[in-house]
Amino acid sequence: MSVRDGYMGSWEGFWSEMSGARGEALWDTEPELTVALHLAVFEPHVEDHRLTLVDIGCGNGTQTLFLADRFPAVLGVDLSAAAIGLARRRESPAPLGTIEFRQLDAADTDGIARLREETGDCNVYVRGVLHQSEQRDRQAVADAVTLLTGARGRAFVVEPVEAAGRRLTELATSPEGPPPKLQSMLRHGVAPCTLPDSELTALFDTTGLPVLAEGELPLTTTEYEQDGSRIALPSRWLVLGRKD
Repeated sequence: MSVRDGYMGSWEGFWSEMSGARGEALWDTEPELTVALHLAVFEPHVEDHRLTLVDIGCGNGTQTLFLADRFPAVLGVDLSAAAIGLARRRESPAPLGTIEFRQLDAADTDGIARLREETGDCNVYVRGVLHQSEQRDRQAVADAVTLLTGARGRAFVVEPVEAAGRRLTELATSPEGPPPKLQSMLRHGVAPCTLPDSELTALFDTTGLPVLAEGELPLTTTEYEQDGSRIALPSRWLVLGRKD
């Protein structure tokens, strides 16, 4: 078995344990606390809402369903068949035919190229995919975002910063033990927050996709601190796209 097969197997095992209930995963937070905050800084840069919006690493589809209420055509993709199965079972508030889920690895260059031929330029949403990707796959994921965005689309990419990784390490090694949802990730070998801060923009410098805006926002999780507050991780976001 190759390293990549093992990595995909880890995600398949993780999602196969899920029932589909909202909030089971550490990052499966209410859209009002996640994608809604992202859209507030992303949408002012979107020039054509008619383009298909591709949600890369959609997981069980919580955020994708929210996006489908704002864009006329939304496609959620994830490398895990189990995750896509969960997403397809979710009830969509969007009109029939405006949202679709497919199994697709963003590091699959040929698969992304076929998708690009089908859709043309896209708007793209990527939340916390690069820091979960194997190091050798990160450039391929950035290349996929760039290819899908094309000349007319816009991309929103948000990733936890290094400080978030340190916070999760503290939680994982605490005397009380890691929170249950983090423990589930660690048990399946899904290691979070391994992306160096300097690498995020460097990946897109390589592809030539310009950064139009950037900033910081908290990534709220579904786990809680001992005082009852939500665990929120610092993150950095980018809006990318080609200027006229």
